[in-house]
Amino acid sequence: MAYTVTPTPAGPVGSQYCVCKVELSICGQNLLDRDVTSKSDPFCVLFMEVNGKWVELDRTETAVNNLNPAFAKKFVIDYHFEEVQKLKFALFDQDKSSMQLYEHDFLGEFSCTLGMIVSSKKITRTLLLGNGKPAGKGMITIAAQELSDNRVITLSMAGRKLDKKDLFGKSDPFLEFYKPGDDGKWMLVHRTEVIKYTLDPVWKPFTVPLVSLCDGDVEKLIKVMCYDYDSDGGHDFIGEFQTSVARMCEAQDAFPLELECINPKKQKKKKNYKNSGIIIVKSCKITRDFSFLDYILGGCQLMFTVGIDFTASNGNPRDPSSLHYINPMGTNEYLSAIWAVGQIIQDYDTDKMFPALGFGAQLPPDWKVSHEFAINFNPTNPFCSGVEGIVQAYSACLPHIRFYGPTNFSPIVNHVARFAAQATQQEAASQYFILLIITDGVISDMDETRHAVVQASKLPMSIIIVGVGNADFAAMEFLDGDSRVLRSYTGEEAVRDIVQFVPFRDFRNAPKETLAKAVLAELPQQVVQYFKHQNLPPINSEPA
Repeated sequence: MAYTVTPTPAGPVGSQYCVCKVELSICGQNLLDRDVTSKSDPFCVLFMEVNGKWVELDRTETAVNNLNPAFAKKFVIDYHFEEVQKLKFALFDQDKSSMQLYEHDFLGEFSCTLGMIVSSKKITRTLLLGNGKPAGKGMITIAAQELSDNRVITLSMAGRKLDKKDLFGKSDPFLEFYKPGDDGKWMLVHRTEVIKYTLDPVWKPFTVPLVSLCDGDVEKLIKVMCYDYDSDGGHDFIGEFQTSVARMCEAQDAFPLELECINPKKQKKKKNYKNSGIIIVKSCKITRDFSFLDYILGGCQLMFTVGIDFTASNGNPRDPSSLHYINPMGTNEYLSAIWAVGQIIQDYDTDKMFPALGFGAQLPPDWKVSHEFAINFNPTNPFCSGVEGIVQAYSACLPHIRFYGPTNFSPIVNHVARFAAQATQQEAASQYFILLIITDGVISDMDETRHAVVQASKLPMSIIIVGVGNADFAAMEFLDGDSRVLRSYTGEEAVRDIVQFVPFRDFRNAPKETLAKAVLAELPQQVVQYFKHQNLPPINSEPA
């Protein structure tokens, strides 16, 4: 898009980009008992099939001494309508504190697709052992809910004068929050941490999706139960109360809301029974947890710039061994990378005008080396119309330039960063800049590039580097801060990871959409991370 700092209206967004989040609640029934002196301590592990292999996504908490667990921890998965997402739910009996699954006893598993769960909303199935036979009478129930409501609730809770349940000490209280299920039974939503040895606990503030807590209905009654923790799983009931989110929202920092914690059995028995303590809602706030799609649908434009490496190491473009040689099919690795990334990103930009820059070449008429030149040779208007325009400008400029060197990245990074810096004046999330650099090798100005990337990490900007050819790309991996935080030569750290590096050779024989997926994998979270950090809402967002 032409660089403007004023927000522009969003174009239509294809349905294939509408990723909704699905929350899965897991319960087990009649699980195998693997413990000799007590019952099993089950936990559930979720796997997804990726390229024919099962990859662990998440785990629930462990339910102590319980063959019929209802797990408080929910699994949240991105639901892609156009993909077959194979899932496996495996239950284990926790025996040690080890993270290695082979250290725990296997209680059975169940496999299906996410589509199957979503279309049924709730399924109950038999758990199977590795040999395909039923795991005793063990069953698993999986309930799905779409998290389309992006509101989250943050609660800060405390207690006062709770009943003493331990013989030689005070209680170890924790809270459980329940909402009414479709079947009329109470469904566990959240469990706080345990506060040891106190009748006046102060729990850590916690945040849960509003849909999880009350199905998004702030008037709906929810039940809060207070227990005294016992390590054997036989927690002692202290008391309970019912309330609603609307009622809890009356709590303000200076005016907490106090609710009586009632034990119905004690209430019946004792005439002068008052309560089993007070639960205090110190504060209750509802906010919106915006997703990438919220920003895109809100009108955020992705501003796409391409930087192309024209250094001599690429080889003479007329020679078939050159990386810039355009084969009889009309393509090369540079063009393939431009198509793969550009075709997806161009949907998020209304005017589809993209600056295309080159570096590392000598330009006519005086043959001076340039590290940021417009490949259409129009420095005041380096914009190309759509991905096709970039491809045409690239093909047209090849015969008119001399490949040279060195391979300097920092001028192009700083070029895009100047425009991204202007966009920091925005009051809502209107623009985010993406620089695609396609290169054949080793960076000459590593210190300057590291410094430029660290500075750019403070801006609405991401950098995608596609390495073409068979060179050593160790320096690129270094810039991609997946394994460690990138530092400038001054020692300053990047505030976030904004570089994604992908070697093209890994995708030569793969379907073209796989390159796009790999290259753009981290982009949505980088966009969200920046705008959240800046506290910028989507342009057209409603208050929570």
